[in-house]
Amino acid sequence: MSHAVRATSLYTAAQVRALDRAAIERLSIPAVELMQRAAAAAYASLRRRWPQARRVVLLAGNGNNGGDAFLLGRLALRDGWTVDTIALSDRSVGTAEQARAAFVEAGGRVRLAGDDTDFGAAEVCVDGLFGVGLGRPIDGAAAALVARLDASRRPVLALDLPSGLDADRGIRLGPCVRADATISFVAWKRGAFTADAADVCGERELASLDVPAAAFDGIDADAELLDSSIARVLAPRAGNVNKSHYGHVLAIGGDEGMGGAIRLAGEAALRTGAGLVSVATRPAQVLAMNAARPELMAHGIDDEAGLRLLLERASIVAVGPGLGQAAWGRALFGAALACGKPLLLDADALNLLAETPRALPVEVVLTPHPGEAARLLGCDTATIQRDRYAAARALAQRYAAVVVLKGAGSLIADPRGRVAVCPWGNSGMASGGMGDVLSGVIAALLAQRLSAWDAARLGVALHARAGDLAAAQAPRGLLASDLFEPLRRLANRFDA
Repeated sequence: MSHAVRATSLYTAAQVRALDRAAIERLSIPAVELMQRAAAAAYASLRRRWPQARRVVLLAGNGNNGGDAFLLGRLALRDGWTVDTIALSDRSVGTAEQARAAFVEAGGRVRLAGDDTDFGAAEVCVDGLFGVGLGRPIDGAAAALVARLDASRRPVLALDLPSGLDADRGIRLGPCVRADATISFVAWKRGAFTADAADVCGERELASLDVPAAAFDGIDADAELLDSSIARVLAPRAGNVNKSHYGHVLAIGGDEGMGGAIRLAGEAALRTGAGLVSVATRPAQVLAMNAARPELMAHGIDDEAGLRLLLERASIVAVGPGLGQAAWGRALFGAALACGKPLLLDADALNLLAETPRALPVEVVLTPHPGEAARLLGCDTATIQRDRYAAARALAQRYAAVVVLKGAGSLIADPRGRVAVCPWGNSGMASGGMGDVLSGVIAALLAQRLSAWDAARLGVALHARAGDLAAAQAPRGLLASDLFEPLRRLANRFDA
């Protein structure tokens, strides 16, 4: 029985190479046939994205990525385009040499990259330098070519992956092509959806090249991309219900000067459908919170003893926004961990956990940003960002919890090794309070009886999509509270 192939499946570079081998060796699809399919798909994408273009510059490496570019150039020549090709050397390798010969036979000319390389009157450029096959920083003539391409400001279509981007980790290895669009072949590469990929991939498109499902037998996806189907984990509401059906969130935090954080978390929980939301905060915060959002049941709490009754009534406890690390925050954190209820830990709750690791309840979601993740794993932030997939999995296993590693291309991981990747979100969400809103969203979904895995995945999706709707192509100046209105709409209809 053939492996189920999904458009949301993400693979490592090694897995994609195995898929190519399976298609060629086991299913007897000639390598040049796959290259021709890739070129045709890329050329169709080029024409669709830049319909007025008739002058293209191809940047061709020595391997298969360059072969794809050469065959794309042959198609463009056939249609009367002006095609200028800049290659890294005077010979290509393997099947790419056949593609190069076919391009030259069709009338194409090739010049070598050098100090005087320019892009003439090109209306669009095609990056066929390295793609997935690169495992080191680009250097020499290739690095100079990438720098000139970036300086030229020409639109760029990257073949398979922008050259210089690590296919597995999504980080720049050094000089890196900045593409306006990337067409990925056969299967998605997991690195195209996190870290630096947000800055260099542009719009992403998948061309399966009609590789049969049988090629995927025995090759399980490394991760999954979230899509609109995640909304199915939250059932439609029945009519004969009351607030008790949708859980009681207790949000704990808001030390002196940080009351806004816990208020954002509490309101986000309400907007995402929690039946009741109580807030345990400093007494000084209560009056302002009641005035701003009377639907939140705000309680002034001085110490751990005052928290006990609230913990008993809650169905899920969210700890951390504005909690602080002073004696007050520490006492409330300890009481929350001891209550045995499902937990969401964020912000200073994560810093306190990192300081004194301890056993956690079964249903727990941790939502660290890279700095908090580094403290939880005892490393530095650069190590987290160098391999976000490995970091998310390590956190989930170490703490036996579902983990949301926030950032560009947020990752959700569980102790079984599953990873889901969020394709939504924007740079405007890099502002104060966004993480507090996410905490409230996930807490509300936990209160509505979703598992930690489902609540984290849907919560991240709702939060990111709300951020995109609220930004409306103008991310600078986006406020965390701007997400509330779209959050409510999306929680009722994800495709709204």
